[in-house]
Amino acid sequence: LILPAAIAWACVSNANAQTFSVCHGYGCTFKTSVTLSPADRGRIASIMKSGGKSAQAERAAVRRAVQIFERRSAQIIGIRDRPKMDFGQGRERGQMDCVDEAANTGGFLSYLQRAGLLRHHTVGNRGSRGSFLDGPYPHFTAVLRDRSGTSWAVDSWYEPAGGAPDVMRLSEWKERGYGGQR
Repeated sequence: LILPAAIAWACVSNANAQTFSVCHGYGCTFKTSVTLSPADRGRIASIMKSGGKSAQAERAAVRRAVQIFERRSAQIIGIRDRPKMDFGQGRERGQMDCVDEAANTGGFLSYLQRAGLLRHHTVGNRGSRGSFLDGPYPHFTAVLRDRSGTSWAVDSWYEPAGGAPDVMRLSEWKERGYGGQR
Protein backbone atom coordinates (compact mmCIF):
# COMPACT_ATOMS: atom_id res chain seq x y z
CA LEU A 1 0.00 0.00 0.00
CA ILE A 2 1.42 3.33 -1.04
CA LEU A 3 0.25 6.37 0.93
CA PRO A 4 0.83 10.05 0.22
CA ALA A 5 3.72 11.49 2.23
CA ALA A 6 1.45 13.64 4.39
CA ILE A 7 -0.54 10.61 5.55
CA ALA A 8 2.50 8.43 6.21
CA TRP A 9 4.30 11.10 8.23
CA ALA A 10 1.14 11.82 10.22
CA CYS A 11 1.39 8.30 11.68
CA VAL A 12 4.07 9.44 14.10
CA SER A 13 2.76 12.14 16.34
CA ASN A 14 4.35 14.45 18.84
CA ALA A 15 7.89 13.90 17.55
CA ASN A 16 9.31 16.41 20.03
CA ALA A 17 8.11 14.29 22.95
CA GLN A 18 9.30 10.89 24.07
CA THR A 19 5.97 9.26 23.15
CA PHE A 20 5.34 8.15 19.58
CA SER A 21 2.38 6.72 17.73
CA VAL A 22 4.17 3.83 16.02
CA CYS A 23 2.69 2.57 12.76
CA HIS A 24 2.44 -1.13 11.92
CA GLY A 25 0.23 -3.52 9.97
CA TYR A 26 1.18 -1.96 6.59
CA GLY A 27 0.36 1.59 5.64
CA CYS A 28 -0.25 2.63 9.29
CA THR A 29 -3.20 0.24 9.64
CA PHE A 30 -2.47 0.05 13.38
CA LYS A 31 -0.89 2.63 15.66
CA THR A 32 0.52 1.83 19.06
CA SER A 33 1.63 4.43 21.60
CA VAL A 34 5.29 3.89 22.48
CA THR A 35 7.02 5.90 25.20
CA LEU A 36 10.77 5.86 25.51
CA SER A 37 11.78 5.14 29.08
CA PRO A 38 14.20 7.45 30.89
CA ALA A 39 16.85 4.72 30.44
CA ASP A 40 16.13 4.57 26.68
CA ARG A 41 16.37 8.36 26.38
CA GLY A 42 19.61 8.37 28.36
CA ARG A 43 21.17 5.67 26.16
CA ILE A 44 20.04 7.43 23.00
CA ALA A 45 21.40 10.79 24.19
CA SER A 46 24.72 9.20 25.16
CA ILE A 47 25.03 7.47 21.78
CA MET A 48 24.19 10.64 19.88
CA LYS A 49 26.56 12.81 21.91
CA SER A 50 29.41 10.34 21.34
CA GLY A 51 28.69 10.53 17.59
CA GLY A 52 28.81 14.31 17.44
CA LYS A 53 32.42 14.65 16.27
CA SER A 54 31.64 14.40 12.55
CA ALA A 55 28.75 13.83 10.15
CA GLN A 56 29.99 10.28 9.50
CA ALA A 57 30.15 9.51 13.24
CA GLU A 58 26.69 11.00 13.70
CA ARG A 59 25.24 8.72 11.01
CA ALA A 60 26.79 5.72 12.79
CA ALA A 61 25.23 6.94 16.04
CA VAL A 62 21.84 7.33 14.33
CA ARG A 63 22.04 3.65 13.27
CA ARG A 64 22.48 2.60 16.91
CA ALA A 65 19.82 5.00 18.22
CA VAL A 66 17.23 3.76 15.69
CA GLN A 67 17.90 0.22 16.92
CA ILE A 68 17.04 1.23 20.50
CA PHE A 69 13.85 2.94 19.34
CA GLU A 70 12.81 -0.10 17.31
CA ARG A 71 13.55 -2.56 20.12
CA ARG A 72 11.43 -0.50 22.50
CA SER A 73 8.63 -0.31 19.91
CA ALA A 74 8.69 -4.09 19.37
CA GLN A 75 8.62 -4.64 23.13
CA ILE A 76 5.51 -2.45 23.53
CA ILE A 77 3.72 -3.80 20.44
CA GLY A 78 4.52 -7.30 21.69
CA ILE A 79 5.56 -8.67 18.31
CA ARG A 80 8.96 -8.51 16.65
CA ASP A 81 8.72 -7.27 13.09
CA ARG A 82 10.21 -9.65 10.53
CA PRO A 83 12.53 -8.20 7.91
CA LYS A 84 11.05 -6.84 4.70
CA MET A 85 7.42 -7.76 3.99
CA ASP A 86 5.30 -10.43 2.39
CA PHE A 87 2.60 -9.31 0.00
CA GLY A 88 -0.73 -10.55 1.27
CA GLN A 89 0.40 -10.30 4.89
CA GLY A 90 -0.93 -6.80 5.47
CA ARG A 91 -2.95 -5.96 8.56
CA GLU A 92 -0.74 -8.17 10.69
CA ARG A 93 -0.07 -6.49 14.03
CA GLY A 94 3.60 -5.76 14.51
CA GLN A 95 4.64 -6.35 10.91
CA MET A 96 5.79 -3.21 9.10
CA ASP A 97 6.02 -2.32 5.46
CA CYS A 98 8.31 0.43 4.20
CA VAL A 99 5.57 3.05 4.69
CA ASP A 100 5.38 2.15 8.40
CA GLU A 101 9.18 1.97 8.73
CA ALA A 102 9.76 5.31 6.97
CA ALA A 103 7.09 7.03 9.08
CA ASN A 104 8.39 5.61 12.36
CA THR A 105 12.06 6.27 11.62
CA GLY A 106 11.26 9.76 10.29
CA GLY A 107 9.36 10.59 13.46
CA PHE A 108 12.20 9.31 15.60
CA LEU A 109 14.75 11.34 13.62
CA SER A 110 12.55 14.42 14.15
CA TYR A 111 12.62 13.68 17.88
CA LEU A 112 16.44 13.57 17.76
CA GLN A 113 16.52 16.88 15.90
CA ARG A 114 14.13 18.64 18.28
CA ALA A 115 16.01 17.27 21.28
CA GLY A 116 19.18 18.90 19.91
CA LEU A 117 20.87 15.54 19.36
CA LEU A 118 21.58 16.04 15.65
CA ARG A 119 24.50 18.44 15.12
CA HIS A 120 25.58 17.60 11.58
CA HIS A 121 22.24 16.71 9.96
CA THR A 122 18.65 17.84 9.61
CA VAL A 123 15.67 15.65 8.89
CA GLY A 124 14.65 15.68 5.23
CA ASN A 125 11.46 14.72 3.44
CA ARG A 126 10.79 11.03 2.98
CA GLY A 127 12.57 9.49 -0.02
CA SER A 128 11.08 7.02 -2.48
CA ARG A 129 12.07 4.87 -5.42
CA GLY A 130 10.40 2.49 -7.85
CA SER A 131 6.87 2.05 -9.09
CA PHE A 132 6.61 -1.59 -10.32
CA LEU A 133 6.40 -0.18 -13.84
CA ASP A 134 10.09 0.74 -13.97
CA GLY A 135 11.46 -2.49 -12.44
CA PRO A 136 12.36 -1.53 -8.87
CA TYR A 137 10.05 -2.29 -6.02
CA PRO A 138 8.14 0.78 -4.73
CA HIS A 139 9.94 1.67 -1.53
CA PHE A 140 10.17 4.53 1.00
CA THR A 141 12.79 5.65 3.50
CA ALA A 142 13.43 8.29 6.14
CA VAL A 143 16.05 10.87 5.11
CA LEU A 144 18.74 12.94 6.80
CA ARG A 145 20.49 15.86 5.08
CA ASP A 146 24.04 16.83 6.03
CA ARG A 147 25.43 20.37 6.00
CA SER A 148 26.83 19.96 2.48
CA GLY A 149 23.30 19.24 1.22
CA THR A 150 23.85 15.51 0.69
CA SER A 151 20.79 13.42 1.52
CA TRP A 152 21.14 10.11 3.37
CA ALA A 153 18.60 7.25 3.44
CA VAL A 154 17.93 5.73 6.87
CA ASP A 155 16.15 2.50 5.93
CA SER A 156 15.26 -0.08 8.58
CA TRP A 157 12.94 -2.19 6.39
CA TYR A 158 15.49 -4.86 5.45
CA GLU A 159 16.12 -5.97 9.04
CA PRO A 160 13.79 -7.21 11.78
CA ALA A 161 12.85 -4.70 14.48
CA GLY A 162 16.00 -3.62 16.27
CA GLY A 163 18.34 -4.54 13.41
CA ALA A 164 20.78 -1.93 12.16
CA PRO A 165 19.20 0.22 9.44
CA ASP A 166 20.94 0.89 6.15
CA VAL A 167 22.37 4.40 6.17
CA MET A 168 23.67 5.42 2.75
CA ARG A 169 23.60 8.26 0.27
CA LEU A 170 20.05 8.67 -0.97
CA SER A 171 21.32 8.71 -4.55
CA GLU A 172 22.87 5.24 -4.03
CA TRP A 173 19.76 3.98 -2.24
CA LYS A 174 17.57 5.06 -5.18
CA GLU A 175 19.60 2.86 -7.57
CA ARG A 176 18.95 -0.30 -5.55
CA GLY A 177 15.94 -2.42 -4.80
CA TYR A 178 15.12 -4.54 -7.83
CA GLY A 179 12.74 -7.30 -6.76
CA GLY A 180 12.79 -6.14 -3.15
CA GLN A 181 16.51 -6.92 -2.81
CA ARG A 182 19.03 -4.59 -1.29
